Amino acid sequence: MKVTFILNHQEETWDVHPNDYLLDSLRTHHIVSVKRGCDTTSCGVCTVLLNGKAVPSCSILSASIDGKEVVTVEGIAKEAERLSEFMGHNGADQCGYCNPSLALSVHALQQENPHPSDADIRAFLVGNLCRCTGYHGQQEAILHYLEDDQ
Repeated sequence: MKVTFILNHQEETWDVHPNDYLLDSLRTHHIVSVKRGCDTTSCGVCTVLLNGKAVPSCSILSASIDGKEVVTVEGIAKEAERLSEFMGHNGADQCGYCNPSLALSVHALQQENPHPSDADIRAFLVGNLCRCTGYHGQQEAILHYLEDDQ
């Protein structure tokens, strides 16, 4: 079946099978910034923005994205680059496996709540697991990034 949707600000039409997950379709089309993690929606490394909301692409059927907008980290490249600078300055950039999904989640948080508290950030990012356990540095970097953006 064909699905037509917006991917990173450009219209795309892809052939997908009814039981394909968005994670697999994206990676098949060489969007490899979306990582495979747990496949159970627990780790967050497959996060994409679907109509502006952070969602785990391992649980979204590709057939359901017809007419919707999907954003991967490539679609927020400038914001992701700025956030990575803050991560580096705060010693929070470790293996990098979770960075694309974290950048997308921070972007979604900023859209929903431009002035989040420390607790708001922690609550919003609870589904983004870091294999390097760098949460404190990430939290500091995100706070500085969001403060700098105001």
